Amino acid sequence: MYNYSNIDPAKCEFVAIGPEVELPEGKRIFVEIDNLLIVVFRVGGMLYAIADACTHDDGPLGDGDLEGHEIVCPRHGARFDIQSGKAIALPAVIDIPSYPVRVNQGNIEVGLPFKT
Repeated sequence: MYNYSNIDPAKCEFVAIGPEVELPEGKRIFVEIDNLLIVVFRVGGMLYAIADACTHDDGPLGDGDLEGHEIVCPRHGARFDIQSGKAIALPAVIDIPSYPVRVNQGNIEVGLPFKT
């Protein structure tokens, strides 16, 4: 898997997912963009977006408990850093995609790498 958060935002296509005011602190929203299931979080005033699939067993990740900047998979307890997508606790050993996020004219936008 590729960590999209390290991609230059100039090399992304940003897709609007909704008004910023609809995502309060400590909450998350689920979106589907180009058949990708993505979860967007607001933590510490910052926005983060990750894939909604645990790399351990492809189960839904976004419903897991959020502990600081870590999300805990509700199935088997794997942990991921929502800032980078890095797998930080077993049973997951493969990182998840982490997407760049920005606010543009009051709308949250998630960046996906340009298709080649």
